[in-house]
Amino acid sequence: MQVVSKVREPLVTGGKTYKDITEDICRPVEAAPNPRWLAAFGVSVLLLLAGGYYLGDMLWNGIGKWGMNKTVQWAWDITNFVWWVGIGHAGTLISAVLLLFRQKWRTSINRAAEAMTIFAVICALLWPVVHMGRPWIGGIWALPLPNTYGSLWVNFNSPLLWDVFAISTYFSVSLVFWFIGLIPDFATIRDRATTKMSRLMYGMLSMGFNGSAKTWMHYEAVSLILAGLSTPLVLSVHTIVSFDFATSVIPGWHTTIFPPYFVAGAIFSGFAMVLTLMIITRKVYKLEDYITMEHIELMCIVITITGSVVGIAYITEFCIAWYSGVEYEQYAFVNRMTGQYWWAYWAMMGCNVISPQMFYIKKARTSIGFIFFISIVVNIGMWFERFVIIVTSLHRDFLPSSWLYFNPTIHDVMSYVMTFGLFFTLFFLFSKYFPVVNMAEVKSILKDSDSKVYKSRRTISNDVLPEADRVPVEEQG
Repeated sequence: MQVVSKVREPLVTGGKTYKDITEDICRPVEAAPNPRWLAAFGVSVLLLLAGGYYLGDMLWNGIGKWGMNKTVQWAWDITNFVWWVGIGHAGTLISAVLLLFRQKWRTSINRAAEAMTIFAVICALLWPVVHMGRPWIGGIWALPLPNTYGSLWVNFNSPLLWDVFAISTYFSVSLVFWFIGLIPDFATIRDRATTKMSRLMYGMLSMGFNGSAKTWMHYEAVSLILAGLSTPLVLSVHTIVSFDFATSVIPGWHTTIFPPYFVAGAIFSGFAMVLTLMIITRKVYKLEDYITMEHIELMCIVITITGSVVGIAYITEFCIAWYSGVEYEQYAFVNRMTGQYWWAYWAMMGCNVISPQMFYIKKARTSIGFIFFISIVVNIGMWFERFVIIVTSLHRDFLPSSWLYFNPTIHDVMSYVMTFGLFFTLFFLFSKYFPVVNMAEVKSILKDSDSKVYKSRRTISNDVLPEADRVPVEEQG
């Protein structure tokens, strides 16, 4: 006899059956686009086109269109690169790490988180490419490929090359993991399709998945292997991104705390973006029974923990600078807090350290409106963190004669807006044509999540359901 947990709230509410799950999750895919989706998609495309115009103008005329100067040669572009890479971290963590630890609460949010990872990494990859100025000429220097310039190879000692390998691996593994998880749901949509085009499209995407025991065995084995491969990436990718700074000699950058500090910050910002997207998705597609307050509250707890780690890292940086006895190092951190960019530093502290502590209050982490607000505040704060680390460490050089102030131009701002347009355009297309919740995995936890209601409903409706959706007599209790 199964007993419902008195500690954790059910992960699927509303007394859903297998049939209910299939209907609820397939409905947005099978229905015609609604006006709200069309309006949101239109705004995303508009942002993409508007930002793309300025990005194209910058590529044509050169990166001098950006606000960079002789001192601040890394600025808006690298800030956005690190920010987007961080956004993509939560998808791999939710999908791979929580799968290996058998955390069932991941099942309703992993699909959208994985998609978010793919789209965020695409946005991140744009920035190093654009930073080259003429990527069709300079791009060859970033890849270890034979070329027509003689015996010339990339510098394997450069952290920038490590980025190429780490992020391309991260993107490839995450993309395969995401697609493999979609295959059973593609097969379900294929079998329900009413038009020839839908049957053809989802038939190709499902790759012949037939639901047999042998097929499921292979599917689960591949999922575990990919989860095992993906787990080290959670630590390695943002660690390598942090080495872009930590292996330099610039005061404020060369510190061993950067790798764990960057990883915690990436998970922090990634979970905040997952919350933002999940709150919107559950409301628009009426998925409150699958993306429950239990899921949202657990994500709030992760944000509180990682936000506290980030806060400790901010304080530790000052301690390390003081202990070093190096006046340049000490000045770098004092200048962050009290210099010309003091407003960015305190915005970072307020958004990243103070705001997540509100989730210690039960009422705060169960209020949808407040959670949505804090999730946006956290991502604003994490952008400011990257801006503070990069720009404030560069704008004051060793020589006062080279001290300059960085001001972003319209090309900086609109290039960033373009990546938002790209991200949300891809995410809205995903949410319309792909199931946003993993049907197969939600069904696997259904009885454990809401067993009493499940059994009572299934006992009543078992005789009138299709054979594939019936529960064996011995399971009806």
